[in-house]
Amino acid sequence: MTNLIRRFLGGPMPTAVRGEGPYLVDEHGRRYLDAVSGAGVSSLGYDERAIADAVCTQVRELAFVVHASFTSRPAEALAQELVRRAPPGLGYAYFGCGGSESIDGALKIARQYFLDIGEPDRRRFVARRQSYHGNSLGGLGAGGNFMRREPFEPLLSTPLHVAPCYAYRDQQPSESAEGYGARLARELEETFIAAGPHTIAAFIAEPVVAATAGAVPPVSGYFRAVREVCDRHGVLLILDEVFSGVGRTGTFFSCEQDGIVPDMIVLSKSLAAGYQPVSAVLLHTRIHDAMQRGRGYLNHGHTYSGHATGCAAALATLRVIDERGLLQNVNERSGQIFAGLQDRFRDHPRIGDIRGRGLMIGLELVVDRDTKATFPPERHVWHHILEAGLELGLVCYPMGGTVDGKRGDHILLAPAFTYSGAHVDEMLDKLGRAVDIGIDRALRA
Repeated sequence: MTNLIRRFLGGPMPTAVRGEGPYLVDEHGRRYLDAVSGAGVSSLGYDERAIADAVCTQVRELAFVVHASFTSRPAEALAQELVRRAPPGLGYAYFGCGGSESIDGALKIARQYFLDIGEPDRRRFVARRQSYHGNSLGGLGAGGNFMRREPFEPLLSTPLHVAPCYAYRDQQPSESAEGYGARLARELEETFIAAGPHTIAAFIAEPVVAATAGAVPPVSGYFRAVREVCDRHGVLLILDEVFSGVGRTGTFFSCEQDGIVPDMIVLSKSLAAGYQPVSAVLLHTRIHDAMQRGRGYLNHGHTYSGHATGCAAALATLRVIDERGLLQNVNERSGQIFAGLQDRFRDHPRIGDIRGRGLMIGLELVVDRDTKATFPPERHVWHHILEAGLELGLVCYPMGGTVDGKRGDHILLAPAFTYSGAHVDEMLDKLGRAVDIGIDRALRA
């Protein structure tokens, strides 16, 4: 008997009682190697003492102060630290408690910016199909995850949707990566023009698409072309790095690898590595300055915005990443994992694609590698793999609806930045077995 509402209503669920590095331990003493950092959050594992100590110290000194009346030292220091690392021009930070909350904040900042510069018609947003920008009504309304949108469609805003950058499914054999990216950028521009560029506030995108499609990276040159289209039409570019940011893809910001500077970046998940809820919107100085000259205040905020303890946890997280050289480890482990996945699954008849960036890696499942045909959705292949992994002591992140919100299955991997080579070997062994067991069960069900 439980009074807790669980994600799967009424279903059994193990009770985690402690963490040991990248392992979770349940009430029966069983250990699970976490290969996805609890949905990309616990990127430094579960027992990082330095962060826990920083949280305890801050709670004793000043756990919380309302941001509308006071600032705090951790919030000021974290803003300075993030701006120091940010692409040039991103000069200000605003803190929330989760990715969905800060996506909403970014959308509202975009709208306020255009009101404050005298362009009130700019009220529409453009996103990509198979994108995900949070579970709040604002984030769902902006995103293109149709499986999550569908039940709440009457409550949601209606963005304009364009094609994702999904080379495995959409790039033509005759197209180069640059040509494919250019084609998608043309579609974006045509969408702006058809709607009236003066009505578009922002284009929002994940640099690497996370759980919706399974670590789908952009092709070379795609985001540079997108940036040029946005600039031509005065449209803001918002990058959702909630999952991919703070080192997850091998650089602090994923967009560093795409050679662009967006107008806003949204961060969360790895920002405090799960030790406290915290998120951030980084925005360009010109946006901040325009709002300051306009109404002079930010027309957005939540009770816990700029939470002192959350900011202290984030500062400690960044120190651990720097002091232990964990971005280097991310890149080393990434190379090891990709090589291991290729070795294990190169000839696997059910693995169509292995992709990703850094420690954000996806495997797409298919019935046939030549046709790329998907499993029937009612087989729930992803769920059988999830259950098989847990039985083997592995936590991974399989999902359905990869291709269009209904068809397709994939597995997302996002291990902790602290993984050792031995952890990688254990993950690869258990994952290989979970895939085979899960697919066999699905086909026999």
